[in-house]
Amino acid sequence: MSAGLDFGSRTHVVRRGPLSLRFRRRTVVTCLALVVVTVAVSIVALGLGDLPLSPGEVVGALVGLDDGIAGTVVREWRLPRVLGAAVFGAALAVSGAIFQSLTRNPLASPDVIGLSAGSYAGGLVVIILLGGGSVPIAIGSLIGGAVAALLVYVFAYRQGVQGFRLIIVGIGVSAMLSALSTYLVLRAKLEVAMTAAIWGAGSLNPVGWDQLVPSLAVIVVVFAALAFLGLPLRQLELGDDAARALGSRVERSRLSLVLCAVALTAVVTAAAGPIAFVALAAPQIARRMTRSAGVALVPSAFLGALVLAASDVVAQHALPGPLPVGIVTVVIGGVYLIWFLIHEARRRP
Repeated sequence: MSAGLDFGSRTHVVRRGPLSLRFRRRTVVTCLALVVVTVAVSIVALGLGDLPLSPGEVVGALVGLDDGIAGTVVREWRLPRVLGAAVFGAALAVSGAIFQSLTRNPLASPDVIGLSAGSYAGGLVVIILLGGGSVPIAIGSLIGGAVAALLVYVFAYRQGVQGFRLIIVGIGVSAMLSALSTYLVLRAKLEVAMTAAIWGAGSLNPVGWDQLVPSLAVIVVVFAALAFLGLPLRQLELGDDAARALGSRVERSRLSLVLCAVALTAVVTAAAGPIAFVALAAPQIARRMTRSAGVALVPSAFLGALVLAASDVVAQHALPGPLPVGIVTVVIGGVYLIWFLIHEARRRP
């Protein structure tokens, strides 16, 4: 095994036989820092609540040193929510990074393209029309996200799918699905409409082990698939012609990546409702932190986990009353979007 270092770009290359791994030192350091901060935020979150616990007590409960009330509170009540925030944030950020890479547009995300609206509408159909529980809602959200993705893909396809066309069509599909969702809520009974509204705000309150475990299983499977799709994604960033010249099957690779992004968004929406703007902001902020040329999936995942974990702490403990985490992420995303538009306007002559 040998290692080389390009001091100009600070890029490391590790080789073992015919295999090689190339990584940038700044990216690795940034990812490690994000992991450390996310763990710290999670430990703080586990200690907050009606039964306040110190970080030492939290760690003791996590490793099984306390099997009393503290252990029950931390492991059974608080840990699913905190772990769900990190996992769901990572899933949303990776989904956004996929779309921003495919479209080469920093404003592309499941929120904009219509996938979140499709998952939300699918869940509402189950809640309002069928009166289903958590499992049917999850299935409805998955189907709704898949239908939305299919509509966008079919309407945007013209001898291939171009990024700008995908975004424009996605905005139109999202508007129609949002109108459908509003109609469903207005026609529902009051108590059902209130349940749908709470779920639609994006909340981690319902997340327990029963909801987290199947969601985590799907997310792990999708992440494993993306490990094999990383090279086609990098090739597609060069453009369709360049990707074909490098041997990539463009439409098959693009469709596979879109399906992965759909699955990540739909799983999160099914478990916690539509949580906006994490998928939009996290990939671009991670790209600026790592100073990479394109949007990378791994740094985006780590930053998305931190953003949602920290947002949930703010939503639950830093305000006069607890709020759905989706409200906090909307505020953060709105600030980011304003900053981004001002920054882009200043760059233009």
